[in-house]
Amino acid sequence: MPRRPTYDRGQEFVGTPDSGNAMIRSELIQKISEENPHLFQRDVERIVNTVFEEIIDAMARGDRVELRGFGAFSVKKRDARQGRNPRTGEAVSVDEKHVPFFKTGKLLRERLNGEAE
Repeated sequence: MPRRPTYDRGQEFVGTPDSGNAMIRSELIQKISEENPHLFQRDVERIVNTVFEEIIDAMARGDRVELRGFGAFSVKKRDARQGRNPRTGEAVSVDEKHVPFFKTGKLLRERLNGEAE
């Protein structure tokens, strides 16, 4: 049986029920607030939301967003093609679409692979 995706209260995807330790936006805001007690939580929330919105807006314009050491967000175009309905085998046309793409940065890749100091 396929796993159903789960969402937090703001309908933000957070993973499948058993996907392990997934951090959701509210947990990120809470962690940043705890590490910066001189900032109000509402201000941290506004900052985090602004950063995400700016990334989304840039990608919607077709721009690339690069965060040095972390990675780069970009949009890739998938051409229209002929697909198949898996149930019936019938040919269906799949429209052209744009999909988000993330490429990890060198520092992130090294840290994930235990190569960072």
